[in-house]
Amino acid sequence: MEAKRYFVHIDLDSFFVSVERKFNPELIGKPVIIGGSADRGVVASCSYEARKFGVHSAMPTRQALKLCPDAILIRDSHGRYSEASREVTEIIHDSVPLYQKTSVDEFYIDLTGMDRFYDPYEIATNLRHRVTRETGLPISFGMASTKTVAKMATNQAKPNGQLYVQHGKEKEFMAPLPIAKIPMLGKATCQKLYGYGIEKIGDLQRVELRFLQTIFGKAGLYIWEKARGLDNSEVVPHTDRKSISTEHTFHNDVKDEKSLENILISMTEELSFKLRKESKVAGCLAIKIRYSNFETHTVQEKISLTAAEHILIPGIKNLLRKAWDKNRAVRLIGVRLSNLAGGGYQINLFDDNEEQIKLYQAMDTINFKFGDKTVCRAAGMEIGTRNFNPFHPNNS
Repeated sequence: MEAKRYFVHIDLDSFFVSVERKFNPELIGKPVIIGGSADRGVVASCSYEARKFGVHSAMPTRQALKLCPDAILIRDSHGRYSEASREVTEIIHDSVPLYQKTSVDEFYIDLTGMDRFYDPYEIATNLRHRVTRETGLPISFGMASTKTVAKMATNQAKPNGQLYVQHGKEKEFMAPLPIAKIPMLGKATCQKLYGYGIEKIGDLQRVELRFLQTIFGKAGLYIWEKARGLDNSEVVPHTDRKSISTEHTFHNDVKDEKSLENILISMTEELSFKLRKESKVAGCLAIKIRYSNFETHTVQEKISLTAAEHILIPGIKNLLRKAWDKNRAVRLIGVRLSNLAGGGYQINLFDDNEEQIKLYQAMDTINFKFGDKTVCRAAGMEIGTRNFNPFHPNNS
């Protein structure tokens, strides 16, 4: 007889808002928007009080403020979010045998087999209470036989709650929920299903597999399985790398500031593209400078979580000005992005320009398809890939 599976999905409620409320309790109970400027920014997160007015993430800030004029708009809080995420990760790491961190505020835990010694639901409950007690952050979790159903249970348990979907009850739990509640089921797919009168997951559960395959092709099987809570995916152990870096050694020592800046821009651009490709963001940037006598200096600074080079490049240039003695020639220069976390949904939490986000999405689509430097900045093109490959084994 196959052992029962116990998957727990953990989500920190309104994570960025909750972190801000830790530092400013006066925000508790008030509508709060985290994001860019009122003119052209984008909502990165919002409190439940703001959501009641129809505010949601990725919405233009100006639209959010029209819906909720009394909302408190908060922008950059350097390093707070990555530090809070690290604290929660350490607690989870210390408490369970197997977990997967999928973003700065979201985790999956596999407690399969633990039921021989302890009650898995009690383990998850105690973990939730410990996170809240030690960090002051509200947290919700769902537990089920698959990752998909566990995630859906968490969404139903929010805010600040918990829910266990017992084995054999998966279809019953899912049936009354809207089909949009199925993870990874996009708007276009939902709209097509609505056209056939399929609005609830229960409606979808009654549809034959052959019908879905006729309408959606290979994706039909995926939709059919998800509607029944079927999911064979496993929790992947937390082994994410903490940083991504590259360095470049010059054939001849360089003393020209423009040349140094151009190579830094090229390296930063390609590293940030690599982050976006892996759905990650960085919370710290650093540069390394080695002079002709092999004396080496490294400087770093914490930043808001981002994978956007137009945010990273000015920071890198500033570090160059701080670290480089302009009277000395440079033999080697390097860039490191660290404090990495999952978060491809947030190119930059506090971007002033919503069009900038669309630009990145377009650039990345082209680069994913045709190659890493098909589209890049002019300064980066001056370096090009002819002389520099940041992902070559010698450069990482």
